[in-house]
Amino acid sequence: MNQADEKIAQVRLKPRQEHRVLGGHLWIFSNEIARVEGSPEPGALARVLTASGRLLGTAFYNPKSLIACRMISFEDIVPDAGFFKLKLAQALAYRRRLFPGASSYRLCFGESDGLGGLVLDRYDSLLVMQIFSAGMERRIGLIQEALQELLSPRGIYLKNDHRSRGLEGLKAESRVLSGSVAESVRISENGLDFAVPIGGGQKTGFYFDQSENRVFLRPYFPGRVVLDLYCYNGAFALNAVKFGAKAALGVDSSASAIHAARENAALNGVEGAASFEEGDAEAALQTFARGFNPLKPDVIVLDPPSFSPSKKDLPKALRRYARLNALALEALPRGGMLATATCSHHVSREFFISMLRAASARARKPARLLALRGQAGDHPVLLAMPETEYLHFALLEIV
Repeated sequence: MNQADEKIAQVRLKPRQEHRVLGGHLWIFSNEIARVEGSPEPGALARVLTASGRLLGTAFYNPKSLIACRMISFEDIVPDAGFFKLKLAQALAYRRRLFPGASSYRLCFGESDGLGGLVLDRYDSLLVMQIFSAGMERRIGLIQEALQELLSPRGIYLKNDHRSRGLEGLKAESRVLSGSVAESVRISENGLDFAVPIGGGQKTGFYFDQSENRVFLRPYFPGRVVLDLYCYNGAFALNAVKFGAKAALGVDSSASAIHAARENAALNGVEGAASFEEGDAEAALQTFARGFNPLKPDVIVLDPPSFSPSKKDLPKALRRYARLNALALEALPRGGMLATATCSHHVSREFFISMLRAASARARKPARLLALRGQAGDHPVLLAMPETEYLHFALLEIV
């Protein structure tokens, strides 16, 4: 279909439901809508109006989703190839300014780059794409065209396997979208080399969101023994031994992750100092906290997965985070350090700090907060959308 010929629906909000959008938020929930004119299909273009008829802008509409409208502009537009090229060019320029000379990073972070429901990771000449909204799904051809003009990638891999796609009525699929895609690609991040699995790895293959935190920890590693839990490809452990740690042990429940971590240790010539074991991180922490493991870490990196996929899971997730952090604190001596993170947008910064206080009290280990940080700059936070701030990272020291 020619985008200019696309039928545009009209979505009228209930009275007094426009304030969040006027403040710059990009989501409209189904219970905020009074009526929809026409019979738009999932992902259709819609003009969004206040109850009194004032135009708020243009959105992708999905009657199957709780997030019924995802705003793409506060003006009346039809997103064509030029629209996507402009947005992606702006996203690319921002990353080039942020990481001069780098060629691997998160290229597009959804709403924060004005393209709600679209995530793109760049691995040099290879791109990995994830789509979370029906609106972006319908326009995948325009996105692909824009990327081809801007970067001429060797290949684009579509990794649409996230469970949130089901909330949009979208099926899971992973496949080569265009070009040639190898099983893995080698990248460089801040002086270290990594082999990144494409398709078979976690999420899009690499956790760029912790890149700046890995660099931040480097001055704290010299002379230390480091335990890296939920280590995935070993990035924290490898940074540790490369920048002065006496030894580092990484633990992850995934056999493929441990295989990748060992491969990355060999790539960086540190396989003697960095070792990796397949196992349950919480069970491993129990052995360290009880003194059953001969390794005595004085730095623990705790970077667990999101335990709160939805808001209703938050109380249970906070209890689990508190239990893990308490065990980590118990395992550390005085002067030891805990670098800990959460990666769920349902866990606010306030909840995160409160959880750490509870963990410290539970472990009977007083600690001071040396740093409180977030996700890397290629995952920018949109000020009007707290949902885009999802990663919290703290460095604690036992006193």
